[in-house]
Amino acid sequence: CPMATKLDALDSALLSMLAAEPRLPILELASRLKVARNTVQARMKRLEESGVVRGYPPNINLAELGFAVHAFVGIETDQNKMDAIIEALRDYPHVLEVHATTGRADLLVRIAAQTQQELLGIIQQVHRIDGVKHSETMLAMATPVEYRSLPLVQQLAQHRTK
Repeated sequence: CPMATKLDALDSALLSMLAAEPRLPILELASRLKVARNTVQARMKRLEESGVVRGYPPNINLAELGFAVHAFVGIETDQNKMDAIIEALRDYPHVLEVHATTGRADLLVRIAAQTQQELLGIIQQVHRIDGVKHSETMLAMATPVEYRSLPLVQQLAQHRTK
């Protein structure tokens, strides 16, 4: 991708540290990376302004808050109503992600609920959105690999330093 942001080993190390400990102060990051404070600040600014780093939110364990039921719902839609359906889904706090996809389903929606009964209610509400034609729900039994991006970032930096 010609417009992709270039990462090097220092960027990768900085991202790894921030992912592990997002509250580390700039001086501590600089000390651990063995570079000047200004270097860390400049790198962080570049990564933020390029959109590589979108923020530093806490990683919230929804299961610990009682939302242990997770499902992926493939939704077939009326194509002309796709934008309105996406906006309607955005209003549901239980909807964690919405992806536009190829294949039979037009949207792949990740939903968290406290119980299977609550999940059923949410899916029934989704079916009432104008333009939703059909859905297929897959219940997540476990999540052996959580969402991650650092292994890919680290591999990218390794390939660019060779």
